[in-house]
Amino acid sequence: MRDCIGLMEKMFRDLAGGKILQPLRSLMWLPDRRGLLGIMPGYAQGPNIAGIKLITIFHGNSAAGYPSHQGLVILFDATHGTPLAILDAQEITAIRTAAVSALATRLLAREDATTLAILGTGEQAVRHIEAVSLVRQIREVKVWGRNCAHAYALRDRMGTRYPIEVAGSAVAAVEGADIVCTVTAAPQPVLQGDWIAAGAHVNVVGACTPSTREVDTAAMVRSRIFTDRYESLFTEAGEFIIPFREGRVAESDVRGEIGEVLTGVKKGRTGPEEVTIFKSLGIAAEDLYAAWQVYGAAKEEGEG
Repeated sequence: MRDCIGLMEKMFRDLAGGKILQPLRSLMWLPDRRGLLGIMPGYAQGPNIAGIKLITIFHGNSAAGYPSHQGLVILFDATHGTPLAILDAQEITAIRTAAVSALATRLLAREDATTLAILGTGEQAVRHIEAVSLVRQIREVKVWGRNCAHAYALRDRMGTRYPIEVAGSAVAAVEGADIVCTVTAAPQPVLQGDWIAAGAHVNVVGACTPSTREVDTAAMVRSRIFTDRYESLFTEAGEFIIPFREGRVAESDVRGEIGEVLTGVKKGRTGPEEVTIFKSLGIAAEDLYAAWQVYGAAKEEGEG
């Protein structure tokens, strides 16, 4: 995870420098809308690679014992178009998503942030506890999920390594938290703006379509908004699109991409009482850089 956080910083710097071709993904819903297929292509000048992630998202899978996100990342050399590797998209997605949130937290959360709230109990809840704890001195983690048994299972799984307690409600988990991560499959808000403490930083991760959102309009209105990619935010994120259609936020209210904050083009946090939101959509370049790292390590190990 620590290596991936550093790798995502490099990727976002390259993205801000115009060294990455990053078109919008294409999403195809099944007729009954029980799941979707996502197609995410990209190109990176630095490592000289092209590639694509093919990902399925079936949020009802947990009841059948399957992960919600499954798929492949296919990596190509960009000189001759030679296929280099086929990798498991589930594991790459899990690690790089939390690593990006940790990078955003490092840039936007207060330096003295010590309390973390996690809304959600799945794979990304686990990964976000791990990742955020690498960039801030976390002394308390409150976890809430719609399935209470899952929340206690997460605590039992990770409680020997992290100071985790289960909250009885979402509002109880968020109360007084310095950092909040929403990592649910909820189609409607699980976090309301008036619950968020002054000075908090929020990573909004779970929703990725124009009609779904994890935080309400009030949360977006009161916050300085950041994202991974403007085009993705304005086209795919219900957290932005719904309040935009309501006339409550404008494109000019988005303060910057993470890469712009890293390179100093845009300012991040400007005061200790400010609330910041990072809306993560997940972009193909994150997967390609992660895949390139894994490919390089595997090649080195094989040659050794």
